[in-house]
Parts: sequence; structure tokens; C-alpha cells
Amino acid sequence: MRRGLRTLILLSGLCVAATQALAAEPYLAGLRRLTESQYRNSIADIFGPGIAVQGKFEPDRRIGGLLASSGTTLSITPAGMEAYAKMADGIARQVVDEKNRSRLISCTPKSATAADRGCAAQVLERYGLLLFRRPLTQGELKARLDAADSATKLSNNFYTGLRYSLTTLLSAPDFLFRVEMAASQGKAYSLDGYSRAARLSYLLWDSTPDQALLEAAKSGGLENEAGVTREAARLMASPRLETGMRAFFSDFLQLDTLGAITKDPTIYPKYSDEIAASAREETLRTAIAMTLKTDGDFREMFTTRRSVINRPLAWVYDVPYNLNGEWMDYEFPAQSGRSGIVTQAAMLSMFSHPGRSSPTKRGVALMDIFLCEPTPAPPANVDFSIVNDTNNPNLRTVRERLMAHATTPSCASCHTHSDPIGLSLEEFDSIGERRLMEGGRKVDASATIGGKQFSGGAGLGQYLHDNPRVPACFARKLYAYGVGANSEELEKGTVQPLVDGFGAQGYRVQPLLRAIVASPQFFAARPPAPLKTAMNPRG
Repeated sequence: MRRGLRTLILLSGLCVAATQALAAEPYLAGLRRLTESQYRNSIADIFGPGIAVQGKFEPDRRIGGLLASSGTTLSITPAGMEAYAKMADGIARQVVDEKNRSRLISCTPKSATAADRGCAAQVLERYGLLLFRRPLTQGELKARLDAADSATKLSNNFYTGLRYSLTTLLSAPDFLFRVEMAASQGKAYSLDGYSRAARLSYLLWDSTPDQALLEAAKSGGLENEAGVTREAARLMASPRLETGMRAFFSDFLQLDTLGAITKDPTIYPKYSDEIAASAREETLRTAIAMTLKTDGDFREMFTTRRSVINRPLAWVYDVPYNLNGEWMDYEFPAQSGRSGIVTQAAMLSMFSHPGRSSPTKRGVALMDIFLCEPTPAPPANVDFSIVNDTNNPNLRTVRERLMAHATTPSCASCHTHSDPIGLSLEEFDSIGERRLMEGGRKVDASATIGGKQFSGGAGLGQYLHDNPRVPACFARKLYAYGVGANSEELEKGTVQPLVDGFGAQGYRVQPLLRAIVASPQFFAARPPAPLKTAMNPRG
């Protein structure tokens, strides 16, 4: 029976795909694979937080500094599709489980052992709208009702049939990908209402559109600037805006890196997975406090000495923890050398080696994240022996070894570009602890960039605060995050008005968000491909 039901799922999916392929208007303008957090948030919002999502997600890759931008270029491997199918079945099982039916199944079948198309249609139409972020077509609904009927006959259980049809919704490309449809508006092309609803919701809430937003899409309320402004204001007034911005800052600051780093336990016995999770949370809380809760100047993230720490972080920072609760507000003293998020444990530990700090890794990362200036990868034949020789009695500090290494002409240009920022953070070791001595010598944390001299974390924080390229880069990446574009390929004419407005509004993130969703390009779509190209890309 199980094999027969699995075959029905596959056949119904093929029928749905064939039905969609026949549609000519509106046309398919783009696909964006859901990120893991978008998937999890969508399931929680549709079925409730009690529904567990268990399985392995397809990996993302960073494009233009953002993981979210890769969703427009990534597909799903056969192994990944199998994993998504298992997740889908696991979710559907929980939805139809007897303990959840009264809450999640909106009707009772005439018989629990026989098909009931009326009840099944009520359930599938409701969840189809929420999962696909648009109403099901008649063909899509019929295919799944037929599958539910067949599965019910094979199993003699209405809820088993419903489960398998729900599985086809949860494993369909229309759920796993944000399918963006568009139509012509004169000479221009723009996303339809449902695609606009998804673009707004995933930017601001990192989740699927709610019922009110879908209703606005259905009524045409998102087809004009006033309607978009009204719905964006509603979404931004919700506490769920914090969820959306946490997802953005996690991507923008590359905090996913914390899940993959390791530290040498003989050198850094304090470091643990708990420290990594705490460091990530500290940086996110700082970013949210600076940009949402106080609606302040974004640039203060680089100069503030205020933070929120827990007991494990207090151990790393070597400060007293005077609270019985989990987190407490803390302001580092001026002599601590701390200055904003660049001197927090997350940023310092992510971009270091397992056994020592790395000015180069830190410089490369911060130039890319905050200045939109990626550093080219080093040639394959570069000799790093001087840098890695920590036992050289004549080159006791990282700075000395880097200076000796950078005398090679092929290395000098890149190191001159990236190392100064990292060298200014040399008063902090590989896990973010303060250290003023290295190899028996006082740490030199001075740096010069573009003729500007500064020293230490406080000097770097002020340099980033005052550098006009930092807010310009931030605005560029926030827009790219919202539309799924490569930030490095955005035209200046698209981004510059946003950058100018960002500055005029005191570098506050919430006005920038409003400007982004109100910009003419936010819902723009590429023209439809010619039929020959669409059917045969190789011509």
C-alpha cells in the first residue's frame, strides 16, 4: 500500500506541474528557494509552533555577501528532494494526528474510513492558499482530491488520504520555492499581487503572508502604492518585524558561520557550542536594540559599548555577572577596548583560526560585510609558511609574520587592502578575549586605511561609523536581500536614492525599510523570455 500511495503522490505532482506549464499569463518571473528559517517560520505560522520540523535542509551559498540571494540560483538535488519529502510527510502526519485534528482540521468527514471530497476540499483549499501563497487552481485542487480519494481507498482511512495530499502540497515546488509571477503594465513588467504579498512578508517577517495580506492581494489592494504602504505599515507595526530583521542581520553579519567554526580546546578551554550560541544571540540583540527598539542611528552599532550578555559571555569577557536571570544589560568601560559589534565575541571568533587570531580573515570579512569590498581569493600556490610559523623567535607576533609574508609582490596588494582592519583588532584573541601581550611583546593595534590612522577596536568602530561607504553598503544589501539580487550587480541608479534617503533620515533602518518597499523597482520583474528561449535554452 505504501508504494502505491507514494506513486499517487508523484503522479499527482506531475499532473499539477503539467497544468501550470500550460499557463501563459501571468508569466513566471522568478523562483526563490525558501531558506531554512523561512521554511520553519512558515510551517509554524500556518500550522502552529507545536508542529515539529525534522530533517536536513539543502545548503545555501553566499552571493554578494548574502545567503538569501542564492535562492534565485539554487535548485534542489535529488537527495534534497527526498529530504524535503520526508519532512513534508512528517509535518502532514502531525497535522492529521488525532491530538491535532480539532485544531488543524476544520471539518469532520462523514466517515473516518471513506473518502469525503467536500471535507477534503475545505482543508486542502485552506492550506493550499497558505502554503502556495496563492489560491490553488481547479486542476491543482482536483489532482489532490483525486489523490486523497485513492489513498483513502487503499488505507480505509480518510485522514491517511488527507495526509498524503497535504504531503504533496508541502513537497511541491510552489511551497519550497517562492514562485514569483508577473504581468505587463504598459512597457514595464511587475509582480502580481500574491507575489508582492510574499516579497513583503518574507522581507519584513521572514515568513509566509498572513491571511490579511493574502486578502489584500486577492482584492487588488497591493496593486497601488497606497495599498502597499498600508500593508507594509501594518507588518512593520507587528512584533514579528523583529523576527524578520533578526533573519536579515544573521545573514548580513554572516552569523551562520558560528555553526561551523572550531577552536583548539587546549588553547581556548572556555570555548564551546554554548559560547557560540550566546555570542550569536548577543550580536543579534545588539543589532535589534540599535535599529528597531530605539529606532536609532544604524552606525551606532560600531561605537556603542552597551551590550546584553549572559553568564557564559561574562566568563569570556572577564566581567562580573550580577543577575539571576539569563541575560543582563551591560556597558563595557572605556578602557575595555570594546566598541560595538566588531569587538563582540561573535565577529572576533568567526573570523579567526582555531588556535590563533587572524587579521587577514577578519579584515577580509569586515571589508566584505560592511564596505561591500570583497577581497580576491589568494592564488593556489601562495606560500603561507611564514605566517603559520608561530615558533619563529624573530617573528613573535601575527603582525610581524604578516609583514614578512606581505613582502611577496603577489601577496602585498591584497594584504594591504584587507589586513589593516584586522590588525586593529589584534587586542582580541581567537574567541574574543582581551589580550594586550603576544609572544612577550605588547600588541600593536594601529592601522592606516586611505591615509586615516586609528588604533584598536574603538578606533575601528569610529572609522566604520564615519565611513560613508558603510551605510551605502548596508542599504545595498538590505535591498538585495528583499528582492533576491546579487548586491554586487545592482545598478547605482536603483540603490543611490535609497542611500541618499537613508542618510537624510538619520541612518534609521525603519525608514529605509519603508523606502525600499515603496521604491519603483521593488516589485519590478524581468520581461518574459521569448518562447523559443524558454523552451530550448540552447536555441
